[in-house]
Amino acid sequence: MTEGFQPVPIEGDSAQHPARAAPHLDPAATLLFVINAAAGALDVDAKRSVIESALAAHGRKGELLTCQPAELLGVATEAAAAAVARSTAVIAVGGDGSLNTVAQAAHAAGCIMGVIPYGTFNYFARTHGIPSEPAAAARLLLDARPLPVQVGAINDRVFLVNASLGVYPELLRDREAYKARFGRSRWVAFVAACATLLRAQRRLRLHIEMGSTVRDVQTLTLFVGNNRLQLQQFGADPEDTIAGTPGDGSMAALMLRPIGTLSMLGLMLHGAMGRLGEAAGVESFEFHHMVVKPTLAPGRKKVVVAFDGEVTQMHAPIEFRVLDKPLYLLQATGAAATADAPQAVA
Repeated sequence: MTEGFQPVPIEGDSAQHPARAAPHLDPAATLLFVINAAAGALDVDAKRSVIESALAAHGRKGELLTCQPAELLGVATEAAAAAVARSTAVIAVGGDGSLNTVAQAAHAAGCIMGVIPYGTFNYFARTHGIPSEPAAAARLLLDARPLPVQVGAINDRVFLVNASLGVYPELLRDREAYKARFGRSRWVAFVAACATLLRAQRRLRLHIEMGSTVRDVQTLTLFVGNNRLQLQQFGADPEDTIAGTPGDGSMAALMLRPIGTLSMLGLMLHGAMGRLGEAAGVESFEFHHMVVKPTLAPGRKKVVVAFDGEVTQMHAPIEFRVLDKPLYLLQATGAAATADAPQAVA
């Protein structure tokens, strides 16, 4: 839960921030590793050992900055500023939520970012050819070069994979509770999702503006995806209706219309089979910029939202947009990228 989180300012207006070359990366400079001690199943010593072994094998230097979740933003912000000053990169070590926090700082500072994933799904890493196995990811980033990747924004927060409101934030809360009780696995996440969806009743009334297009809808959830791999695994990749694809020029929105329990069971079956886009009651479309004005109960000024696995509250209206300023991510190229590319499986 990130309520009260102080956001890092984001940049995204191409008129104010014209296209620029990738930041310089000094191969002799010390890499800065920001390690979320609470992320993943392995302890801190195991994570440090993975990084130290990769550095020793490549004759590289690294500074390992270990912190608790509450310290992550401050440590990432300081590391990003140091990375710019030293012409080096800040490396996020953790799950998608940890990656998001480091990405906020890296994007704002304009520094290069690397990833060693320790999450359950690792959609961001896998989409960009970074192995889910931490040791392989650590080896890859030491021979990688910075390439621009698309990021989205929900109000004043950057997101890498997805952002949402409605039942999906509830699903994330339930998933964390199930993980705390039963452990981290994709099956636990699936069971938690089923439990959440079966009791989903609350309807969102949304006024949606996309340029000259205006709509009023009722939905259980509005899900915005910036990651083609995740959308493909849902089976909900929208038809290409505008230039680019989700995560590469556009984002995708999914809306789930209110349905009964029997229809919800059918929906869950379609989702488990990777055919969510074929289910009745699911609508998907692409966009660059969307403003969402939810109807709130009297006295309420904020709406619960989620982005990259983190849940918080934001003032309405909620604005989703593709940022013009990219994030520069360490990625392998050529043979190294082919050899280490992860399999796109759930």
